[in-house]
Parts: sequence; C-alpha cells; structure tokens
Amino acid sequence: MHNSKARITAIGSYVPKRTLTNNDLEKLVQTNNEWIIQRTGIKERRIAHQNEYTSDISYQAVRNLMERYNQSIDDVDMVIVCTMTPDFKTPSVASLVQAKLGIKNAGAIDLNTACSGFTYGLHVANGLITAGLHKKILVIGADTMSKITDYEDRSTCILFGDGGGAVLVELDDQHPSFLSTHVSSEGEKAKNLYCSNLSHSMFEEDLKNNGKLIQNGREVYKWAVTTVPKGIQKVMENTSIRFSDVDWFVPHSANLRMIESICQKADFPIEKTLYSLVDNGNTSAATIPLSLDKGVLEGKIQNGNKILIYGFGGGLAHAGLLIDWDLR
Repeated sequence: MHNSKARITAIGSYVPKRTLTNNDLEKLVQTNNEWIIQRTGIKERRIAHQNEYTSDISYQAVRNLMERYNQSIDDVDMVIVCTMTPDFKTPSVASLVQAKLGIKNAGAIDLNTACSGFTYGLHVANGLITAGLHKKILVIGADTMSKITDYEDRSTCILFGDGGGAVLVELDDQHPSFLSTHVSSEGEKAKNLYCSNLSHSMFEEDLKNNGKLIQNGREVYKWAVTTVPKGIQKVMENTSIRFSDVDWFVPHSANLRMIESICQKADFPIEKTLYSLVDNGNTSAATIPLSLDKGVLEGKIQNGNKILIYGFGGGLAHAGLLIDWDLR
C-alpha cells in the first residue's frame, strides 16, 4: 500500500434510547432468550424511534465526537455516510447530515456496502486525503436496520439493531493511521443477503419483494468464516507487522459464534477481539465504529495500538484495514 497521509483524529457514537431485549422478542416470534444468546451472543438491541432515521443517528454520533474531542467541523470538506438504510433514495444521508451540522464547504456522498460500509468509507477517505484532494473528512457508519427488518422472520429479527459511529480523518503525513488495506467483493453470492428495491427478478422467481431484509444465514456464515481469515492474511501481507502482534481485532459484529469461528481459523485470541453486538445486536455499518468507541471508552484502546478492522456482509463485499491508532 502506498504511504498514507491521513490520520483518524476523533471518534463518537450514538445509539437510540429504546431497547429491544430477547425477552421482548419472545412476545413477537417463537424464540427465547437462551436460544438467541447461545446462537448469536446478543442480549439486546437499540431501536430507533418511529420518527428517528439514519440521518438523525449520524448527526448525533458527530455531535458526540465534537463534544468529547472539542473538535470544530467547520472546515470539513467531505462527508461520507456509510449506510444501507438511507432516509430517502435521494437526497443522500450525507447531504442531510451536512445541512444539520451547518457545514458550508463540503462534498457529500453515501456509500453502500452494507456491513462492510464503514471500512470502505475509511478506505475512500484515506485515498482522497492521500491523493491531496481533501484535508478533513467525516466518515460515518450508521444504520436503522429496524426499518427494514421483518419482525415475523425469527431467523433475522433477533439479529438487528440501530446505531451509528463517526470518525474524523485528517491530513497528517507525519503520523498516518492507515498501514494496510484489502477490499474485495463476490457479487455472484449476492442473493444470500438482500433487501429489494426496484428490481426483484435478478436472482430467482420466488424472491421476496417486500422491502425487508432477506438472509440465507447458513450461506453467509459459511462464506464469512472462510473469507475473512483469508482477507486478514491479505491485509497483513502488505505490512511487516504480524497478525499476532496486532493489539485489537475489530470484526463486523454480526454474530458472536461467527466471530469465534473467525478468530479460531485466523489463530487470534478472542480476548483481544472487540465487538458491540451483546448490547446493540448487528447494526450493519455501525458495528465497527461502535466497537471501536466502546474500546476507547472502556480504556482498552490506547494511542499507539495497532488495530485490524474487518467488515463483511451484503454484496457480498468485505474489506480490512490495519490502523495505527493515534488520536492525540
């Protein structure tokens, strides 16, 4: 990877106030608390208010970042929102967030690679800054998965929650954050995880066109536990650092059993793995920034730590980044 000139300088997060516990789900579908924990590790998830959308969650995550790091965002010159649950088809969530924050001179784009979105967003921000095109970028990973979850489908409704996280990425050629990257996609497996929009004839005739998320959990699971360990190897190949010397591994928080399998295959201790699913469920593009921020708030993540993040999901797309954590 060519030398990065970008550094992550601040982080913030937000989750809605309403909680949906496993016991609450017992009243909606045939399931129970023990079954959900045993198979997913999830205890509860946060659910957006009826009138709370991805742009609201994104805005609150940035407000949290500004307050904690005393950061001005007036000079942000690009807003990237990574989401698969935009408020509208157009305008983009990024444009709505830019307006809510009163940022005057910034471009605004949404990026949709589902659960790997935040990792892709950082990859793009690093590229734009390293190329000299931008100096200060807000990267937000946020989703309101409850808006597209079918609460009659017990295989998916137990998984998903809502939330968002934001980071600032700034020009800094002396102490760059981005050490190595790997991005890839296997679109031929797309039918295993989809949410219909305009087209629904692409995959098969009996495809559900109800605007809700449909997942073949078994196939996605099999794909992830073989693909992610190989992807980790690709990230580490581009650097002199060994995976065993990484301080923290932060995978997409899809399912704790999946994370345990990935760690086992990649020969990495689960004790050095950070995840956000226990209290938040699978928040798609938000899981990695929520996990990172949880690590920061709990005092686990320290400046100088080497952190490998790895996103994977709908697309089926995946992306990994090795980060030198240095907020200063």
